[in-house]
Amino acid sequence: MAITLKKFSLLSSAALALMLAACGGDDTDSANESTDKGSTDGDATTEETYVIGVTQLLEHPSLDAAYEGFQKALEDAGLDVEYKYNTANGDNSANMSIAQTLVGEGVDLIFANSTPSAQAAKSATSDIPIVFTSVTDAVGAELIASMESPGGNVTGTIDLHPDTIANTAAFFKNELGAKKVGTVYNTGEQNSIAQVEQIKAALEAEGIELVEAAVSNSSEVKQATESLLGKVDSLYIFTDNTVVSALDSVIEVANVNKLPLIVGEMDSVERGGLAAYGFEYYDIGYEAGQKAVEILADGKSAGEIPATYPANLKLVINKATAENVGLKIKDSWNAEVIE
Repeated sequence: MAITLKKFSLLSSAALALMLAACGGDDTDSANESTDKGSTDGDATTEETYVIGVTQLLEHPSLDAAYEGFQKALEDAGLDVEYKYNTANGDNSANMSIAQTLVGEGVDLIFANSTPSAQAAKSATSDIPIVFTSVTDAVGAELIASMESPGGNVTGTIDLHPDTIANTAAFFKNELGAKKVGTVYNTGEQNSIAQVEQIKAALEAEGIELVEAAVSNSSEVKQATESLLGKVDSLYIFTDNTVVSALDSVIEVANVNKLPLIVGEMDSVERGGLAAYGFEYYDIGYEAGQKAVEILADGKSAGEIPATYPANLKLVINKATAENVGLKIKDSWNAEVIE
């Protein structure tokens, strides 16, 4: 008897399912199609998921902060995003491979976090929109035609405020009494070459000589810094990705020898640099994210969205480092002091 009842129950359920399918089959198919496409049916809305490919030269606090800011901007805009994160680990040759992979995956947008990353992405596609940040000279790097009208499929945010270098050169002269300033940078980064030329001109205008030490990777940074000892009275480490990734070794050399170390970003002051005319990389990442929202949600072309400089520039001083080099912090500087 139990077997007969079980069979009857299964047959009844199957028959009922067939009846319902015959009566409502068209509605079910329409609902499934709407869900797949993310379309709206009455009051029911299915949110579209965007796929963003991320290419970052390497991991260090400033670039990481920029990426965090970028993600927060899209979160605040209410966009549903899947990220495909990639880092070249400081290997410039890996940037193109990453870019080509992202293009092959058909991502909706590429977020390029550094000059080499952005250059590789642009070389890999003229169709997928690219938003960059942590780039110093986007025009010189041939990423965009101009700040106001980027053109093509690229836009983003710059990591050098127009007044940064001039203010820093004046600080070296007026507050540190510097005569010879040493710097370490990677000659393979367009980002760095552009800055060195500007820094040299600004320092020479203040009567200060720039002494350079070149590196090709982060393992060479400490030795390059030590090679400047006895030749300079101050150090200036700007936003060179390779050197900043090994900044602890520069800070160690500077602290032991009591050399004032001016850096190019606020994150580096927190790590032990003496001072910087800087801004938050999180902020320029956030601003880049807002441009991505304009592209994905508003349907704008990347090339019609102006590239922008950091909005806020301020002097930041590390109190402990200032005490180590015997520098008194003046009220007239209106500096933000990190304890």
